Amino acid sequence: MKGITFMIDNLYFGTYTKRTSEGIYSASLDTTSGILRELELKIKEPNPTYLTFDAAGHLYSVGAENGEGGIAAFDASGKLLNHVVSPGAPLCYVAFDEARGLVYGANYHKGEVTVYKQADDGKLTLVDTTKHSGSGPHENQASPHLHFADLTPDKYLITCDLGTDEVITYDVATDGKLSILATYKATPGAGARHIVFHPTQKIAYLICELNSTIEVLIYDGVGQLSLLQTISTLPKDWTEFNGTAAIRITKDGKFLYASNRGHDSIAAYKIIGDGTLELIQIIATNGKIPRDFTLSTDEHVLIAPHQDSDTVTTFLRDAQTGLLTEVQHEFKVPEAVCVVVK
Repeated sequence: MKGITFMIDNLYFGTYTKRTSEGIYSASLDTTSGILRELELKIKEPNPTYLTFDAAGHLYSVGAENGEGGIAAFDASGKLLNHVVSPGAPLCYVAFDEARGLVYGANYHKGEVTVYKQADDGKLTLVDTTKHSGSGPHENQASPHLHFADLTPDKYLITCDLGTDEVITYDVATDGKLSILATYKATPGAGARHIVFHPTQKIAYLICELNSTIEVLIYDGVGQLSLLQTISTLPKDWTEFNGTAAIRITKDGKFLYASNRGHDSIAAYKIIGDGTLELIQIIATNGKIPRDFTLSTDEHVLIAPHQDSDTVTTFLRDAQTGLLTEVQHEFKVPEAVCVVVK
């Protein structure tokens, strides 16, 4: 219709391939209405559970080959460039460093952070592996379980170790070699999973899987973190199982969102002037196990795929209040555990 502009985001979904999924899928999102359409299998790959793109369109995903786990590299058309694998489980998180031409990986089962160098053609080569040590008091913390490896605002590599309750920050040399700068100890048994940073304040938000909390941290740079606030992601009367998963902050730094698996919901927070959080909403996702979620390019839509119900729920987001309103919850994507806007 004349005078109406439709914005379309291209979404890519990473999945498990334990039941019906065959790999990486795409769909189109109308960011005005919040409606998803046109599911398509883009790449066949076993258990590509996390994805990232570089600026040129290369896709890097959790990958496996010949029974070994690691990372897979694809060109902009989806053609496989190469795998970098080793015996054992694959990664659980991947991130791209555009300035250094590096890809970082977190390996939950091995308790390792890995660094890969990107060649001019997009292929990857392993350049460093650092293994964590330690444990925690929770039954799921018998050994290190890295769940996150990505960049701080000042371009250091920060990792979250669910098994040891540690957030370890590394300096990254030009050749990709890592050296430890600082370690923050989260609440014992909390299960540090993912971290995001405020866009303008020296504040970070650490989501903890095992005790369903967010730790609000003062970030003094160079990996130095200190606790400011701890806040739950759950209603006070919830007593059944829950494990948090993803955490996202808006570009304007006014709102933050977190996913609950078990309670199967999104918790929404207003960010107060000092960076602390005020819970404003916990809304059901109407699906089972919302692991990852993301915001559309214009942040008008929140997209939450579900690992167990094979569905994706979309919400319209009020930019003024931060509140979410469901649009749809029956769009089918099999075993989806990651969603990325390309």
